[in-house]
Amino acid sequence: MTAQIDNEIETESPSLFNYLRQEIPLEDIRDYASPRRIKSIDFVKGFAIVFIILAHTAPAWLDSDSYYIYGLLFSLLDILGPSLFVFLSALSVIFSVKRKEGILPSKIIRNRIITRGFVLVIIGMLTNIVIIEAGQVRIAIFGWNIITFLGFAQIFSFYILKLKKSKRILIGLLIIIFSPFLRAFLYEGKGSGNIFLKFLLSFLHYIITSPTPHLTLLPWISICFISTIFGEYIFEAMNKGTEDAYVGMFRIFFVWGIVFILLGIFFIFPNGLNLMDWQPGWALQTEASMVGGFSEYPFLENLKIAKLGIPGIPGMPNFLIRGTSANMFYNQGASLLLIAIFFYFIDIKNKSSNIINVFIYYGKTSLSLFLVHFLFIPLFFNQFGIVLFLIVGISYIGFMGLFMYLWLEYFKGVGSPEWLMVQLGRIGQKSGEAVKKTSKKVYSKIRKKERVKKMEDFMKKL
Repeated sequence: MTAQIDNEIETESPSLFNYLRQEIPLEDIRDYASPRRIKSIDFVKGFAIVFIILAHTAPAWLDSDSYYIYGLLFSLLDILGPSLFVFLSALSVIFSVKRKEGILPSKIIRNRIITRGFVLVIIGMLTNIVIIEAGQVRIAIFGWNIITFLGFAQIFSFYILKLKKSKRILIGLLIIIFSPFLRAFLYEGKGSGNIFLKFLLSFLHYIITSPTPHLTLLPWISICFISTIFGEYIFEAMNKGTEDAYVGMFRIFFVWGIVFILLGIFFIFPNGLNLMDWQPGWALQTEASMVGGFSEYPFLENLKIAKLGIPGIPGMPNFLIRGTSANMFYNQGASLLLIAIFFYFIDIKNKSSNIINVFIYYGKTSLSLFLVHFLFIPLFFNQFGIVLFLIVGISYIGFMGLFMYLWLEYFKGVGSPEWLMVQLGRIGQKSGEAVKKTSKKVYSKIRKKERVKKMEDFMKKL
């Protein structure tokens, strides 16, 4: 209660503009979505953003002779990129909510998360305005890219926290298993002869898959249901702070990580629209064998790219194709396993080094790194072989870290996405306090009018 009162006093100001002019502490910018006491989460997030940067620069910078390596490695190592980043971001909503419970009113917490999520969705849509894919330029304002999905996932994760863990895991599993069937149904339904049905199915397909189906709403929304469960385990262990709690959390993540990976590889899933045909996660697929082909599963493009250097590749395993049921199990299992491994070494064994600290720093500024790194990709086009690309790519990542350090340390991070997220949170807090004060005034006026009315009625009776 005291903390809440102090908070209200600190944010009391003549205007919102003056309030926002107050300097934001650097730690607030770095830690706006960080568990703080558990360093491995930021480390893994930094690990993911480094891979994402390399994955985005590779197709632009690699020469034609080395391009096939990109398709091959990206297919195998996608578990280190978007799925891991989204898993961690959805998981981090737990910290944004739980850390403020009892300190701020629930409405202010809600407003903060919704505002941040909405802004991320807008930023994601802006990045979709011009898309270059397969040498073609397209305009698609709406699309499920990483940023758009992150914003939606933040909002969605907040609301599903109201569900019990058992319900979340059940819903998440059902979404994973049956999403490809539903997407195939919508894709085929677009060709329906019934005008109304065609419009309805086309609209649903547009919302669920979108013109840029990199992280489609289904089955990727399942990450929110599952990651929030494990986020609560992290928060509970963090609050206890004991070695036993940390070891228990490590075991949960490690075991379930292995279980999910095995399910992704060996479990059987519906093959398209045929519910009588179930295939294991290791079954090979091609563009022709999947409903919608490249338009529904653009990750299959990596198979075509890999064949440029290795023509004999027969297909891509189901569990490596982004958006399939097998892939969702496999990727989330890999995320849990990676978190468990690094949690063990960094937080339980207290391992530390300059490299670990660099990745932690990258994790704390991951949103800025993700958005800013696109600015420098046009510096090179198809110029490097694989060896030179790795040298230039690692140097580029180092440059991005230095760039963010200078931005934060010497310019206080003003204008960075993390700074923007903190400012929006402060607006939500200020607005919430204003609403609360206004509500009290309105309530007082109503009560006063009621008392006056009662007095008038009493006088009339006399």
